[in-house]
Amino acid sequence: MNDTRADAVPVEGPVQASNPGRKVAAKSPWSLDSLPGDPMMWILITSEIFVFGGALWGFAISEMLHPEIFKEARSHLNVPIATINTLILLTSGFIAAIAVRYAKAGNAKLARLSLAGAGALGVVFMILKIMEYQQKFELGVGLETNSFYTLYFLVTGFHLAHVVFGLIILAIVAIWPNEDNLETGTAFWHMVDLIWVMIFPVFYLMGVGL
Repeated sequence: MNDTRADAVPVEGPVQASNPGRKVAAKSPWSLDSLPGDPMMWILITSEIFVFGGALWGFAISEMLHPEIFKEARSHLNVPIATINTLILLTSGFIAAIAVRYAKAGNAKLARLSLAGAGALGVVFMILKIMEYQQKFELGVGLETNSFYTLYFLVTGFHLAHVVFGLIILAIVAIWPNEDNLETGTAFWHMVDLIWVMIFPVFYLMGVGL
C-alpha cells in the first residue's frame, strides 16, 4: 500500500511568522522617529542651523574682503562678557539635560526645578548680552557703523531672539514636564547653545591673539 504522507520539503530562506500582527521590519535608526522629542522640532533645528551656518559663512567671506575693518572692530568687542555668556549657556544646557533625566524617572518636581535653573541662566545670558549692546550704543556703534557690526548685530540679535523663544518653550514644557515634552523643548535649547558655540569663536576670537 502506497504511503499517502508527503515527504517533508526543506524550505530555504527565513521562515515567515504565522502571526500576522508580528512586526517584520525594524525602525530605521536614521528616521526622524528615532530622535528624542517631536520630529518636527528636529526639522526646525536643522533648518535653523543651516540659516546660522550660512550667516557665519557670509561673515567669513566679508572678513576676507575687509580684513582691516574686521580686525579693528573685533578688538572692541567685550570678550570677557562673551566668554562668561558661553559658560552660562553651556551650564544651562547641562541643567536642561538633567531635567530630562528627572522627567524620565517620573520626578516632575525636580524636572521643573531643573528647567527653572536652566531658564534662569538663560535670562542672565540675555541681560549680559543687552549690557554688551548698550556699551556699543553708548560709543555710537550701530548697525550702520561698518559691515562687521552690521553682521554682528544681525546674527547675535537673531540668536538672542532664539534665546527668548527658547525660554518661552522651557516655561511651557515646565507646565507639563513629561519625557516627550522635555525632550522636545530641551532639544531646541541645546540648539541655542550650539549656535552660540559657533558664533562665539567666529565673532570674538578669530584673529585675536590669545
